[in-house]
Amino acid sequence: MAHIDQESPQRTSGGWWHNLRYDLASSIVVFLVAIPLSLGIALASGAPIMAGLIAAVVGGVVAGMAGGSALQVSGPAAGLTVIVAGLVHEVGWAVTCAVTVAAGLLQILLGLSRVARMALAISPAVVHGMLAGIGIVIALAQIHVVLGGKPHTSANESLLALPDQLAHLNLAAVGLGALTIAVLVGWPKLPRRIRVVPAQLVAVVLATATAWIAGLDVPRVDIPEDLLGAHVLPELPGDWGGFALAAVTVALIASIESLVSAVAVDRMHDGPRADLNREMVGQGLANMVSGALGGLPITGVIVRSSTNVAAGARSRASAILHGVWVLAFVALAAGLLRQIPTSVLGALLVMIGIKLVNLKEIRGLLRHRELPLYVITAVGVVELNLMDGVLLGIGAAILLALFRLTRCTIRTETRDQRWHVVVEGSMTFVAVPKLSRALAQIPAGADVDVDLAVDFLDHAAFESLHNWRTSHERLGGRVDIDEIHESWYRNASSTGAGGRKSGPARPNFLPWSHHPVAHEQVVEGVQEFHRGLAPKMRELFEQLAGGQSPSQLFITCSDSRVVPHLITASGPGDLFEVRNVGNLVPRYQEASAGSGEFSVTAAIDYATEVLGVRSITVCGHSGCGAMKAVLDGRGANADSGPDSRLGRGGLDSWLGHGAHSLARFGVDSTVDNGGSDHETLCRTNVVQQLDNLLTHPGVRERVARGDLELVGMYFDIATARVHLLDRESGEFTPVGETTQSGELATV
Repeated sequence: MAHIDQESPQRTSGGWWHNLRYDLASSIVVFLVAIPLSLGIALASGAPIMAGLIAAVVGGVVAGMAGGSALQVSGPAAGLTVIVAGLVHEVGWAVTCAVTVAAGLLQILLGLSRVARMALAISPAVVHGMLAGIGIVIALAQIHVVLGGKPHTSANESLLALPDQLAHLNLAAVGLGALTIAVLVGWPKLPRRIRVVPAQLVAVVLATATAWIAGLDVPRVDIPEDLLGAHVLPELPGDWGGFALAAVTVALIASIESLVSAVAVDRMHDGPRADLNREMVGQGLANMVSGALGGLPITGVIVRSSTNVAAGARSRASAILHGVWVLAFVALAAGLLRQIPTSVLGALLVMIGIKLVNLKEIRGLLRHRELPLYVITAVGVVELNLMDGVLLGIGAAILLALFRLTRCTIRTETRDQRWHVVVEGSMTFVAVPKLSRALAQIPAGADVDVDLAVDFLDHAAFESLHNWRTSHERLGGRVDIDEIHESWYRNASSTGAGGRKSGPARPNFLPWSHHPVAHEQVVEGVQEFHRGLAPKMRELFEQLAGGQSPSQLFITCSDSRVVPHLITASGPGDLFEVRNVGNLVPRYQEASAGSGEFSVTAAIDYATEVLGVRSITVCGHSGCGAMKAVLDGRGANADSGPDSRLGRGGLDSWLGHGAHSLARFGVDSTVDNGGSDHETLCRTNVVQQLDNLLTHPGVRERVARGDLELVGMYFDIATARVHLLDRESGEFTPVGETTQSGELATV
């Protein structure tokens, strides 16, 4: 096994001992999150409470040591509660433990077969739909526990029994559950220095202390006095067919959840990427050990893993230590766990279930037109069972993919006394009738332009188009076929077949790769725009012709590698841009004629006072030549490499505005990501320019009123990743991942 310091996402010269101080602190934070979650998941699964704690220990120690993800934390997961609860109800806990052992063995075999990445081929819509369905089932079952009753095995039973449960409330249990939910909802709104303590721990401790002080008579966690004597050995089943199906189901669901979690964790840090096959083997080994010791099935858990990354973990030592702390706590303080009311854990699980119905994912799926897959899977999990719901979602995803692969749009129009036929999508035999109807509208002898923007052209579609072209030209017409991306028609004409799909088409945003003469590059680019994008965007430009109303002012560097519309996926009319060398914003007091400062100031004033933008983004980037010149002496003596040109002419005066960033770089270490001084200055410069913006009166007044937001952004060219500044911590976090303040980095 590799040394810990070799697997650290943020390696430092201090080695593993230096990393240990970070891992020790983060392991304690994860341990505090793991205790209440493990107890709650065991309660929801219908398993002995100790089973959740055993799985937490084994997941931390065994999966942490043997797995392939340095920062992923494993343990009992909400995603398997529905399966486990069903197994416990049908075959008992001892046989369920044997299922866990068998599932772990299957995971090891799958990992050794090196097929782990195949699990990632499942549509994210199906995965998130599965989690949403599980969340609904958990929430409906645990609401009965919050009300003072017992959970039911299915969502329908929970719904039907709810009126009777409401008629027989345990007010004390309801009050404790409400207190728990109130803490969980309100805690993220408190200052960051308070939120260092996990909300789950605060909620459970506060509600438990309230129950103990008030002497409330409510059901509590049942932990046996003799922990060793309470150990349950796995028991072989009577029905081997059902046993095998259950083991395969647990293995597949646990593997998918673990691998998806590992990939998500990789996006949260800049360290080594996970070895997914090794992670599968590690998860399998952990499940075999957990099942043998009477523990719940184990998966990689995104809640604990994201907490681990946010707490500053550097290596797998954090996950391992968190398991050790759980073991020590159970051995030394089991009496404290027996004081926890079950309604408190039920409320915790209700919130977990609600969060599994992720609104952010729903919005993303809606944009990609995959929400039906999500809904089908979720409804299938709730109304049928987990495996049937997932299979139903996978089947729907396959049908949707087939539909999209054969989808083709064809439209005809006349412009400038010429007929135009535009074909988009996959042109297969399915589209031949539609193509024939469209071409039949064109009168004999007419001049025709056929624009093919297709990603595939099969033999039947090629023959239909080619035969029509031959006949039309024989009758005196003229047909010009323009292929926007790949040359399917031309290749088929020369080879006689519409072959297999080739590599990806050249998107319009890729760099020029032809014509050594600069002006010819521009002219060919314009021609490609006229052929491809212009017809599609003509209606948009007609709307924009009357004026602009962008919501964003985007200030970035003049560097040719930084393309704002590309990295923000924006279009015409979205961004009001200011580009200059070094993405500098001169302070308001320094503005003086003749040095270019008025240009930036005028743009800021126009954007805020005339256009009324709602946010200003300052975007820096890696490898900035301007910052290299500033670091070497504001460019005056920068003679290393091609960027030495920045120290000549009028640029030296302009780069003087980088002096504030250089001064800040010397005293502020919050944006030091362990990289070179140059890269650290590039990030520091973004923070400084946001402060410079506040020296402009109009900006300062609008920010104070809440009418304007300032955003710091950093583009890492080598990884094509955009990072967002967390103003509280001063750190840059990849967009879409968890920030140090516990929020999601979004623009």
